Amino acid sequence: MPLAASSLCLASQAAAQTPQTSWAPDNGNGTFTNPLFAEEFSDPDVIRVGDDYYMTGTTMHVMPGLPVLHSKDLVNWRLLGYVFDRLDLGPDYRLEGGKETYGQGIWAPAIRYHNGTFYIFSNINHRGLQIFSATNPAGPWTHRSLPGPAHDVSVLFDDDGRIYAVHGYDEVKLSELKPDLSGFIEGSERTIIPAGNAMGEGHHFYKIDGRYYIISANYSPVGRMTAARADRPEGPYETVTISARETMGQQRGAWLTDNGLGKALPGPGAKLAIAGPPTPDFAGAVPLHQGGIVELPNGDWWGWSMMDRKSMGRTTYLSPVTWKDGWPYFGLPGNLGRSPVTWLKPATGADQKPAPTWQHSDDFSGPKLQPIWQWNHVPDDSRWSLRARRGYLRLGTLPAPHFLLARNSLTQRAVWPESVATVQIDARGLKDGDYAGLALLNVPFATLGVVRDGAGYRLRFYDQLADKTLEEPLAGPVLQLRVAGDFDRETARFSVSSDGKAFRSIGGELRTAYQLKTFQGVRYALFAFNEKGRAGGYADFDSFRLDQPLADRSHNLPLGKVVTIRNLANGELAWASPHGMLHGTGAASQEAAKGGIRFRVHDRGQGRVALESADGRGFLTVVGEGLSADVRLMPAESAASLFQWQDLLRGEFMLLSLRTNRYVGIDPGTGEPYAADWPGAAADRRNGTVFQWQEPAPGSD
Repeated sequence: MPLAASSLCLASQAAAQTPQTSWAPDNGNGTFTNPLFAEEFSDPDVIRVGDDYYMTGTTMHVMPGLPVLHSKDLVNWRLLGYVFDRLDLGPDYRLEGGKETYGQGIWAPAIRYHNGTFYIFSNINHRGLQIFSATNPAGPWTHRSLPGPAHDVSVLFDDDGRIYAVHGYDEVKLSELKPDLSGFIEGSERTIIPAGNAMGEGHHFYKIDGRYYIISANYSPVGRMTAARADRPEGPYETVTISARETMGQQRGAWLTDNGLGKALPGPGAKLAIAGPPTPDFAGAVPLHQGGIVELPNGDWWGWSMMDRKSMGRTTYLSPVTWKDGWPYFGLPGNLGRSPVTWLKPATGADQKPAPTWQHSDDFSGPKLQPIWQWNHVPDDSRWSLRARRGYLRLGTLPAPHFLLARNSLTQRAVWPESVATVQIDARGLKDGDYAGLALLNVPFATLGVVRDGAGYRLRFYDQLADKTLEEPLAGPVLQLRVAGDFDRETARFSVSSDGKAFRSIGGELRTAYQLKTFQGVRYALFAFNEKGRAGGYADFDSFRLDQPLADRSHNLPLGKVVTIRNLANGELAWASPHGMLHGTGAASQEAAKGGIRFRVHDRGQGRVALESADGRGFLTVVGEGLSADVRLMPAESAASLFQWQDLLRGEFMLLSLRTNRYVGIDPGTGEPYAADWPGAAADRRNGTVFQWQEPAPGSD
């Protein structure tokens, strides 16, 4: 039967925040900077239909589910809607009777288009293959379910009318679907790539120039992307690695131990432990993984994948694709398998302007919620409203033993790298035993809100990791609640205000982590539930605002400025001479006196720069062929003097040589000079390729 696209408001794209206040990947100069979204968007899949691109991704247990995004340039995306508003498959989907379905539900979807119809295929554990179809990607969508497992399924509509599905973990299987998609053809399932042959999961299945390709994520020993190809759907297949070790300079974050899929949901008082601090290696699924490829009308190819961003979750990255020997490698010629942080936008022919995909803030004055909001499990729609009090979200309380089992918690994804969520709560409608407020939805979780105890009100803070509760009496039930998250440091801090101006911290610094129980990153949540086993009153929420302090990147590239460049690996300033770009300031004092440690950053368009010695003696230029690719000071600027600036935020950056398609770097343990022959940054940014720029203080030597 048809499913509504969503009950959430999809009409406020024109009111979206500008790139200066909300993350947008488009730099406005013909380039983009990864990630595409500064928040979790995992297991992405992308197709092109004509000149249009469509994307969907995992939503697990939250509702509405399966977003459908549209783009003309693969960089700027807007939300068309959700495939379903509610997917109610039993009491575990409704948080009833102590049951839950965290980390389950819809995941790893495959979007396809065939004969005028859009399809999305996805497995649900223990419930089989789910097929959604629509003639309009904005919906409505119809839904059918087929028995049988289809782990991380991908579907191919072949030229001869046959329909194939690849699925499985490690051992890749091929099944054939009936032409009307009413079921699998009996006896068609077969193993086409045995276990231990470099393939993993998250499959993407294509037919390109008469050959069959499967792109998968492989986690042994670390996250990477592999491809298999064959002349027939059933094989035999040969495999290669097409992307490896690309972390974009991002370490693995802290992780929750002894908790994950199949584990019991830990409530308050459960003993939880976070492993860490983060290590500089690639342990775990950190590098780019689980993605696919798409061809542009002009014949160019682009790839997408996801990567873990610590406790913020997994998000989506865009990479140029270079074909070599019949294989689609992620990366640029001369540096295959590694992807730039910043690169030229795909040549789709579209002229889309920079725009953020999501509007996070919501004053609740519209007839529907902003589409960024999702419910934690299936909500009870009789117990929330935007109409009970105009300009407010009203959440009615329902009985729950603790926050993770509370129905009607309204959530949205945390935003990387830093974001601050603020909301006003009016708790006058609470009844005895009610608790309502603002939370970090995660395992461990943390809450700050108002408790009604008889006729009185108390402010309560709870940290599940430390099992710490703080309470204090309140003079009144109307408050401003705030939580600030730094998802690079994996910390957060709550605060409260009675006037919306002066906020005081409460509860101290919290640790956040990624874990496989919810299988999602941290989420901001508005909640209201009753701790005494009955339906209670209600809380009114107003003016939810999400601030992103680092979203404005317009000044991150110091065009026209004179700067010093310091290498993060050893803390030493870089300096240049006709003999080479070197490091260290002790032996360089004479050069430093001549201005050799200062560089003027010249704008050469599209995020490309030329670096000139501040005293005018020459330009940093890549010289030599083969293994050296030395970086020296040359009197005249040339094509070898061009570098693509790679913004890593907070003044950190890399220089991608447009001569070698590799990065300027050094081995910090030797006296070797800089060379533009480094494949990319290490996860800890300490391998000699990451710099920090700074403007010298006025009057300094």
